[in-house]
Amino acid sequence: MKISRKEFIKNSLLMGGAILTNNLKAADSPFYKEKKEFPLVISTWAHGLPASNKAMEVLSSGGNLLDAVTKGINIIENDPDNHSVGIGGYPDAEGNVTLDASIMDCKGNAGSVAYLQNIKNPINVARMVMEKSKHVLLVGKGAQNFAIKNGFKVENLLTAEMKKKWEKWNSEKKEEMIDPVLGSDKNHDTIGLLAIDTAGNISGGVSTSGWAYKLPGRVGDSPIIGAGMFVDNEVGAACATGLGEHVIKSVGSFLIVELMRHGYTPLDAIKTAVKRLQKKGSGDKFQVAYIALNKNGEYAGYALRTGFEFAAVTNNYAKMIKTDSLIK
Repeated sequence: MKISRKEFIKNSLLMGGAILTNNLKAADSPFYKEKKEFPLVISTWAHGLPASNKAMEVLSSGGNLLDAVTKGINIIENDPDNHSVGIGGYPDAEGNVTLDASIMDCKGNAGSVAYLQNIKNPINVARMVMEKSKHVLLVGKGAQNFAIKNGFKVENLLTAEMKKKWEKWNSEKKEEMIDPVLGSDKNHDTIGLLAIDTAGNISGGVSTSGWAYKLPGRVGDSPIIGAGMFVDNEVGAACATGLGEHVIKSVGSFLIVELMRHGYTPLDAIKTAVKRLQKKGSGDKFQVAYIALNKNGEYAGYALRTGFEFAAVTNNYAKMIKTDSLIK
């Protein structure tokens, strides 16, 4: 039976409308509603749970995103028993604690500091770089001077415990640097935190004292926007932990967000980034892991090697999630 051109167009429009209606229903399904639970905070490692809880406390009491990010990360930076972030962090080969941090807001603004010495809470200094300067990244003495001019105090960040460990390492010199494989006392475990507020806006931050007994002047991925952390409020956010040299060379966090822009889920985006990284650095023994979330509130974590976990907190739950890995 022949169909007139008029009837064909009419039927096509009806079919198109049905497809659009079905898609709208899918997007409005309980599955998507469960995923879109805001506010939401995710962060790296076990120390991410108290950090995320603090960030959620700020958001739930009406605080803004950047306050949530900084105050959450401050919890870990100020813990002398954490040897990978802030006070009590592993020193470099000369016995100096040097800190890296970065922050990025929902408007695309960013600030970071690298090789910062004798100043507590580098995430706060990074935020000040973003808000009170025309720059993105300040390093070394320049970053320290900027912090002092803006009210930060010079403090000794090398605790007695870490000084003793450094002295022992320095006297033995069995290795130039400690092998940076995560999951033991011989590691560096960055705190990376990503948050979405009730309006669906996204911000994130990272902070670390870096590789134990690293060469003086070494800077990791954490203060490098696009490597250690990246936020695009239209798409989502990602941040990294692990051996920063490999993260920098693969611009990992930016890659993950761009993959999500093209329709990848957070997990598939991270897996793709990790596979690419492993292929280029397959001869090295190292660990890298990522966490990511998208605009819908879907989130994931994944690692090159086993042992990585991250925290996820909403107003209805606070939990640790052990991730899968590429290398078992």
